[in-house]
Amino acid sequence: MERARSVFGGPKVELHVHLDGAIRPETILYFGKKRGIPLPGDTVEELLKYVSYDTPLTLPKFLEKFNYYMPAIAGDREAVRRIAYEFVETKAKEGVAYVEVRYSPHLLANSGVAPIPWGQAEGDLTPDEVVQLVNQGLKDGERDFHIKARSILCCMRHMPSWSPEVVELCKKYQNDSVVAVDLAGDETLKVEDYSEHKKAYEAVYVLKAERVGHGYHVVEDPELYKELLKIKMHFEVCPWSSYLTGACSPDFTKHPVIQFKKDRANYSLNTDDPLIFNSTIDKDYGIVKEHMGFTEEEFKRVNINAAQSSFLPEKEKQELLNKLYQAYGMVPNPS
Repeated sequence: MERARSVFGGPKVELHVHLDGAIRPETILYFGKKRGIPLPGDTVEELLKYVSYDTPLTLPKFLEKFNYYMPAIAGDREAVRRIAYEFVETKAKEGVAYVEVRYSPHLLANSGVAPIPWGQAEGDLTPDEVVQLVNQGLKDGERDFHIKARSILCCMRHMPSWSPEVVELCKKYQNDSVVAVDLAGDETLKVEDYSEHKKAYEAVYVLKAERVGHGYHVVEDPELYKELLKIKMHFEVCPWSSYLTGACSPDFTKHPVIQFKKDRANYSLNTDDPLIFNSTIDKDYGIVKEHMGFTEEEFKRVNINAAQSSFLPEKEKQELLNKLYQAYGMVPNPS
């Protein structure tokens, strides 16, 4: 996995990336063949014709992409551990020093989950064991590739019956790779497209949310935006994803992250679903550098913000920040 020199050479922090949207196509092909599960292609090129894309689609069309390949991965212990391990390797090669990867344990299980996802037959891999396997893959990856990786467990908006178990798994494994819980799914992402997008931000107060995924339409409500700036709410910005899912104007020079940058908001740059968007974190950094005038200084600020807004325990967070300050040749800000 050789790559060109990166747009920003310093260590990076990534907070918004989905494990099931970051699987290597080679790994999907391997398990499809091994398990006798049909896939839409036999080579990486053929598979990517179906699972990845580079012109904007609607969110439901984007979500359909998972149906092509998740049956090859879900329900298989070796596959679940391996995708977590390979994810850490990929991020290390991208120059990421710390990553928080999110996933729904239920969408990788085939037992103790109703309905069983991806049309699988019932097996014996429970959501609890899925979390153990992902934790193991992440830890093995940390050991071998010398970066730090933690996970966020997702509650799915359309499957509220799974949520209590997700919260319990977060509690059970909170000192063992898991650092947070997320609310994900179709509606969550789309709610901001409506005039009532404020509903999405009720979470800030009612659920005490500490970060907002995407959050681009907040700039359309000056009062709300001002309030979130004041409390230093962290926005997990995904530039290439926002273009491909139609979350923002296709004109990058009108992207809300330009406003975030101008207002020195608290935000990070992330890939979201790099398999489906056929991208690396360099793609996102390249877009903001080329179309939005991002400088080396802004990249440093963004990654320090990301580290400060990470869900690491305070001591580990400070270690990460010190590592960034040192690599960037900066003196820590006393605030």
